[in-house]
Parts: sequence; C-alpha cells; structure tokens
Amino acid sequence: MNMQNDKDVLYPFTEYNTQRKKLVLPEYGRYIQRMIQQVSEIEDREKRNEQIRAVVSVMGELNPHLRDVNDFKHKLWDHVHIISDFSIDIDSPYPMPTRESFQERPQTIPYPSTPVKIMHYGRGIQNMVEALAERPDNEERQTVAIMIATYMKRDYLMWNKDIVTDEIILRDLTSLSKGRITFPPDTKLADMQVPLMLNGKMNGSMGMGMGRKKKKKKKKKKIYKSGQQ
Repeated sequence: MNMQNDKDVLYPFTEYNTQRKKLVLPEYGRYIQRMIQQVSEIEDREKRNEQIRAVVSVMGELNPHLRDVNDFKHKLWDHVHIISDFSIDIDSPYPMPTRESFQERPQTIPYPSTPVKIMHYGRGIQNMVEALAERPDNEERQTVAIMIATYMKRDYLMWNKDIVTDEIILRDLTSLSKGRITFPPDTKLADMQVPLMLNGKMNGSMGMGMGRKKKKKKKKKKIYKSGQQ
C-alpha cells in the first residue's frame, strides 16, 4: 500500500510549511505574501494598481506600530517591492527601491581610540568636558562647568566609599579639560548625600538599627534556652 497516496486522498488540501514558499517578511504573514503575488499576476495595470493600494492599506492595519515610524507609508510600499522580489510592476507614489540598496553593508562605526582618563567618571563626562573646553571662556561656560562638576561629585560618591572634597572634583575636571577650564579657589559645589549602600555595606542609622534588632533577638534566644534547661 502506498502511504503517500493514502495521505493525498485523506488530506487533499494539506500543505506543510516545508512545501511552501519561504516568507520574505514574516511579520506580514503568508496571506499578504500571496495577495501581493496574485496582484502581480493581474494583467490590467489600472486594476493592479487599485488592488495593490488595498493590500498596502491592509499591511498598515496589521502593523500599527509602523505608524510611529517617520514616513511609514513609504516603508510599506518598499515592503511590497521586497515581498514581490522586486518584480511587481506598479505605479508606486515613491521611487522604486533596488535590490542592491538593501544588500549594502552598513557603514562601520569607528570604535573610540582615546582611552578614558578617569574610569569612575566615564567617557560621557570626558566628552562633555572636552566639548565645553572648546567653547569661549565666559560666564555661561563657567556655569555649565559647575553643573558638570556637581554631576561628577555624585558619580564619585556612587563608586567610592570615601567622602570626596570639592577640591578633588574641580581638580579632576581641570585635568580632563587639559587645564583649559579652571575655577576660583573659593568655588563650592552642592552638598551630596552619601548613598545608602556603599560596596555592599549598609550606611547610616538604618544599618545601625538593624544591628540592634539582631542583637535583641539573639539575647532573647539565649534567655529562652537557659530557662528551658
């Protein structure tokens, strides 16, 4: 008995994904792909353009998140050409994309070659200070420099358990700017609260309170044991 013939008789409309054409853009599903294929086979050009506009409308309803993308209709029409393997002949309101434009490799993003001078401040602070140092030396630049120094002080306290003085922060900022940004000797920064957790250790009254509670529990436990004996 031929099992393949039996399957064809019992399930004449069964079609497995392995037998189907590969989905070009899976987010639209197989029905959209078949619709575009059927539209491309319509001989009447006017009718073909009418039907493809309806298909594009359905594609937009199936993917509402594309509406947040700039010029999302242009994206939908490009997807029509991609799904049709760039073979559909329609009057698109946008320039027809080419296969080569989607096969080009993206430009390589150069990796920063300059090292981070002070690690706990990070590259972002370093870039900000270098950009600020290029600006003219005036009151506005000095105000921004104080703001950056305050942010640096907060970062320092996040990564170091020791209390930091304003002089250290201002000296580090001057070092990052290669001496181009300086501060008067009496410059003061805003006070910063030390974070509750420092290097995995409790800090402040909360930690002390928790310690006292633990001692009380141990004491009660000892009294209970002695009375039991």
